[in-house]
Amino acid sequence: MNESPEIQKTTWKEQMGKLASRLRGGLPFVAGILTSLLAFILYNLIFIQPNQLTINDVNESVAIAMASATPKPANSALVYQVIQPSLILIEVESKNEDAESDFGLGSGVIVDSFGNILTSLHVIAGADVINITFADGTKTTGEVVLEMPEMDLAVLQALDTPLTVVPATLAGAGNIGDEAYVVGNPFGLYSSISAGVISGFDRVFYVPNSNLAIPGMIQFDAPANPGNSGGPLLNRNGHVIGIVTGLLNPTDESFFIGIGFAVPIMTAMGGMGAPPY
Repeated sequence: MNESPEIQKTTWKEQMGKLASRLRGGLPFVAGILTSLLAFILYNLIFIQPNQLTINDVNESVAIAMASATPKPANSALVYQVIQPSLILIEVESKNEDAESDFGLGSGVIVDSFGNILTSLHVIAGADVINITFADGTKTTGEVVLEMPEMDLAVLQALDTPLTVVPATLAGAGNIGDEAYVVGNPFGLYSSISAGVISGFDRVFYVPNSNLAIPGMIQFDAPANPGNSGGPLLNRNGHVIGIVTGLLNPTDESFFIGIGFAVPIMTAMGGMGAPPY
């Protein structure tokens, strides 16, 4: 049976009245939520300020970062680490007729995977016994396999080599003013390093107590003294650029005054018959 329009109208009004009553009952709750939210926003805007870094905070952070940073090693330290496994201590003994012996020392460097040791000829000239000490402490005797008197160079082979032989890396000399390092055994002070620069090229070195003049030498000012002869002259990468040969000193003394000479390694290797590199 269909309801009359009057009954439908009455029912609709009753439903709207009930809905309005419910909304009026929930209004205080909604108003309370909105009020709390507004109060929270105002409190954060008025009383809570964002953290601001001060100059002191920045300076303190920078100081802490710098204190904890590991400084870069000096070039000399890196050079020493690179060349040290290839460095050789050479000690010689020459026996005299009176049964006494003369002793001398010098330096050398391993230049290839065959264990060939390059040094100065005057270091081992006239020696009856050549004692060789490798970087790992291995001690043995050596023999001369090649002499290059025109360059005051000699090549040695050890009679007993370590299980691992570490040849040095070889390189061209670079430019005047480049860093230069000398590593050797001055006065028997094993494996010492000194630093300077390349002072010139194509110098002529007159070997003391002889008529030998060696052209094409590298001049350097890194301190070198007796015992450094035959050792390597190095660039900043620890690569061998020459073999230390002698010092210039206007007196009869044999100590360094600021001018040393080295045979370029390319020239030395060419004298050994090594191919160009």
